Amino acid sequence: MKLVVTIDGPAGAGKSSVAKALARRLGYRLLDTGAIYRSVALTAKQRGIDWKDGAACGAIAAALDIKFDFVGDNNCVYLGGEDSSSAIRTPEISQGASIVSAHPEVRHGLLELQRRLGAGGGVVVEGRDTGTVVFPQAGAKFFLTATDAERARRRVAELQATGTPVDPARVLAEIRERDHRDASRDIAPMVPANDAVLVDSSAQTLEEVVDSLAKLVEIRAAGS
Repeated sequence: MKLVVTIDGPAGAGKSSVAKALARRLGYRLLDTGAIYRSVALTAKQRGIDWKDGAACGAIAAALDIKFDFVGDNNCVYLGGEDSSSAIRTPEISQGASIVSAHPEVRHGLLELQRRLGAGGGVVVEGRDTGTVVFPQAGAKFFLTATDAERARRRVAELQATGTPVDPARVLAEIRERDHRDASRDIAPMVPANDAVLVDSSAQTLEEVVDSLAKLVEIRAAGS
């Protein structure tokens, strides 16, 4: 039995790296829901649409042409057939994704898309409400977190590796601001599902986290 595996948590907790490695380990597909919201934000920006315009952003979400595909070790994101993997990962688009994700129109427009992309199991789904809202019946749920200081350190290193100028203090402030906004929004706030396994990655290596998650998924799959 192949399960739907959800990995939720705040920005910088390591969800993307863990989800990709776990999907590879299990032979599952990878669905990055955060990338979907980022894609809505990027599309809105390209069209000159205000991120606070829920109706307009919802229309973008409802018609979003998005595809995921592993190219080597990278889970690439294609919008309208164009590789937008790098364009959706800028700090500006990260903030935009948090803003558009608060709109009921956007969440409604993307809910069926996400469920369709994850249909049939054998998929690792990464996001902020995948275990509570998108896939409440998932076979294995995890909530991955780390201290805000550690998450900021990781984000700074990631941006510096791409040559992006970065202010560490600003990165930390943005992470705290986003945490507050994501956890306090009225629609689908970022909280652990009641049956999610909490995983603090602050002092663990990627391999250690993936090992522990993979073992639990395999046990649950064998018992399904």
